[in-house]
Amino acid sequence: MRTRAFALRNYKEIIRDKLNIAFGLGFPIIILLLLSMIQSNIPVSLFEVDKLTPGIAVFGLSFISLFSGMLIAKDRSSSFMLRLFTSPLTAGNFIIGYTIPLLPLAIAQITVCFIVALFLGLTVSINILMTIVVLIPAAFLFIAIGLLCGSVFNDKQVGGVCGALLTNLSAWLSGTWFDVNLVGGAFKAIANALPFIHAVNAGRAALAGDYSTIFPDLWWVIAYAVGLTVLAIVVFTHKMNSDSSNT
Repeated sequence: MRTRAFALRNYKEIIRDKLNIAFGLGFPIIILLLLSMIQSNIPVSLFEVDKLTPGIAVFGLSFISLFSGMLIAKDRSSSFMLRLFTSPLTAGNFIIGYTIPLLPLAIAQITVCFIVALFLGLTVSINILMTIVVLIPAAFLFIAIGLLCGSVFNDKQVGGVCGALLTNLSAWLSGTWFDVNLVGGAFKAIANALPFIHAVNAGRAALAGDYSTIFPDLWWVIAYAVGLTVLAIVVFTHKMNSDSSNT
């Protein structure tokens, strides 16, 4: 009950910021539209909608990291969080309370990408629903990244890490815009060691109906999501104890 009440409070905080929600939902759509227009005017298959849409959906989740990071960072810097530290809520309750209201926003963002893609020529099939399900672990991943950053940095630093660094990492190292095999070497090795390209590959496999190849890519995403969530809880616990001892 305490976690649900805290999650409801966070939900109200999130929907209050309508401008950022509109930007987070709209910016990936703009990129999808622009790249689709480019594809329609070039003779080679560079940005096919069935390959592009899962990548754009994953890229768009980087804005969810920014939401979650800013939310927890602002709370940590306010007297509101200090009052909550005196409550029976544990660090796990806090992290779950932040995650619950962010997950529907992440799923909505993914869904909107696919709805727009239908108007751009994506074939209607049950595979679209399967792809949305497959990308849910990626949503948890990006939420966890934001919560970890928000537990470590202040709100201005979170803006730089999640707003600039993470969006570039998820864009260039996910294979959304180009095949990382074309670059090869250390770039390919780094991309394959991170979860972003695996999230995109799992999404593309699901959309193509090639369910047998969804794993092990999806295991990479799940492992990163679980590991980062646990790390966020550990770091937040440390911050709770540190802030409580300083008050």
